[in-house]
Amino acid sequence: MTDLARDYAEQGFLVVPGIVTPAEVAALNAAIEDVCREHGALLKPDGRLVFEDVLCIHFPHKLNATIAAAMAHPGIIEVLTAVLGPNVKAMQSMFFVKNAGKPGQAWHQDEYYIPTRDRSLIGGWIALDDATIENGCLWVIPGSQKPGVIWPTAPHGSDEFDGADAASGFPWPESEAIPVEVKAGDVVFFNGYLLHRSLRNRSAGFRRALVNHYMTAESMLPWNWDGRHGGTQDNRDIVMIAGQDPYAWKGMEENQKPMLRRETPRLR
Repeated sequence: MTDLARDYAEQGFLVVPGIVTPAEVAALNAAIEDVCREHGALLKPDGRLVFEDVLCIHFPHKLNATIAAAMAHPGIIEVLTAVLGPNVKAMQSMFFVKNAGKPGQAWHQDEYYIPTRDRSLIGGWIALDDATIENGCLWVIPGSQKPGVIWPTAPHGSDEFDGADAASGFPWPESEAIPVEVKAGDVVFFNGYLLHRSLRNRSAGFRRALVNHYMTAESMLPWNWDGRHGGTQDNRDIVMIAGQDPYAWKGMEENQKPMLRRETPRLR
């Protein structure tokens, strides 16, 4: 694990093969179908799933025990504690559906949306299908996390990506970006400051992924959203997955609700 921590610090991301077993991958894909059946907003009148017009389901761990358990997968905890230390909390899950033809996400940094006091934010990207260049795998700029700068964002004006703004003004040319092609069950861990994106799914199938976000339990969690959410409060809508919670005396308070992200930038 020492080598993993060193590589993560240098590159800003890690790929750890086969953490999630084929049976666990199948269970997670079945779990998201259960979520759709149990929450009618994701069903057509004839009962068929409407995955084709949903890009992402936010906070599905609040709707399904299998998805919630994946947040604290033992193999994921082993990597997180090696990189972050003994006390780790989770605060978000996102199930990316990305059906055939659907757009990707432009260059962005997760820490823009989920700021930490100690630069500890880390995404755990669980591949639930093989992710390839053709079907819209992640692309990263290795080492772009090192300056610890949140780059400005602006509309991208491209139908290659969904409606979220793109990071801009950073000094690395796109020629330094590399694709992160992985097999189902592999997990990509990446730093909250790392510039990353994905492109349109040009295959005939899905490119599904469950992405959980983690940070040290010592860090506050303001969910800043570029100042729109205030940025001073400590959000206690978390899941402790390892170690001790130094702020346990504050209790917990649920204030994030499951929601959909569609191809246009509207949420409901």
